[in-house]
Amino acid sequence: MSSTKELILPQMGCGTWAWGNRLLWGYDQSMDPQLQAVFNLCVSNGVTLFDTGDSYGTGKLNGQSEKLLGKFEREYQGVNKERICLATKLAAYPWRLTAKSMVKAGIASIERMGRVDLAQLHWSTANYFPWQEWQLLDGLADLYERGVIKGVGLSNYGTKRLRQVQQKFSDRNIPIATLQVQYSLLSTYPITELGLKDTCDELGIKLIAYSPLCLGILTGKYNDPSTYPKGLRGILFRRLVPEAKPLLDCLEAIAQSRHKTMAQVAINWCIAKGAMPIPGAKNIKQAQENIAAQDWLLDAGEIAELDRAAANIPRAMVQNIFQSK
Repeated sequence: MSSTKELILPQMGCGTWAWGNRLLWGYDQSMDPQLQAVFNLCVSNGVTLFDTGDSYGTGKLNGQSEKLLGKFEREYQGVNKERICLATKLAAYPWRLTAKSMVKAGIASIERMGRVDLAQLHWSTANYFPWQEWQLLDGLADLYERGVIKGVGLSNYGTKRLRQVQQKFSDRNIPIATLQVQYSLLSTYPITELGLKDTCDELGIKLIAYSPLCLGILTGKYNDPSTYPKGLRGILFRRLVPEAKPLLDCLEAIAQSRHKTMAQVAINWCIAKGAMPIPGAKNIKQAQENIAAQDWLLDAGEIAELDRAAANIPRAMVQNIFQSK
């Protein structure tokens, strides 16, 4: 465990993109009791960071993920309650143009959740509107200086932009606690191409790996086209899964020798790389599987084998369009 101004960061967190998202994940409010059980199980097993965003949830369900997390945290009475870290990402919407608008967004998230421990800028606008970004970062810094959040973080940043932001924040004596990027065996770009892990280590920033199972591809549950999910994920799977077969075979072999599942090996690979994975879970079975990916480590030979298999995949997962250099 490490901490920044009372911010407690566990070995693994839980992503809650699916909690409130109808469009991509088929969320329905009847799922709420099940999601609360997932929350309780995670916390009691040391998975105490929950990552959400103020843009999660669509239409009438806008902010639903934050509302659910706030409710679950308030009602939780078990072990590790004092270690719970509620993290949200504030969107760089085109209409958020000032530091004040970012502060307002942060306060709105706090009202929905009861509190925000870690506030993160959801994406960098460096690629298309750099001026806006400095205003939003000032707003993030203001939230920290006011003492209404415990830490600040970033999301979808590359090495070059990260150093610029770190300089800006250090001028105000504000540490960057975390940086989250899309990172998995099918998405190694931020680390292998941008060298982000070394930069984060140098600057004392914890790297968070979102989508560590690459939307479910690395679970091995989608080896056959008849099993692919519908909609956008299905389109992506048709492109990625066949080409990822050598990697999936390697994952499966290591999982069998370890008496683990493929998902557990894929998540543990992130931990072994020094990142904090935040796999999502919509039910108890998924949460149990994720939880069992911590408290052990792949050995150097297994990691090297997985790295080789990942490096030989002809086409990796598409990068987030907002990922900066």
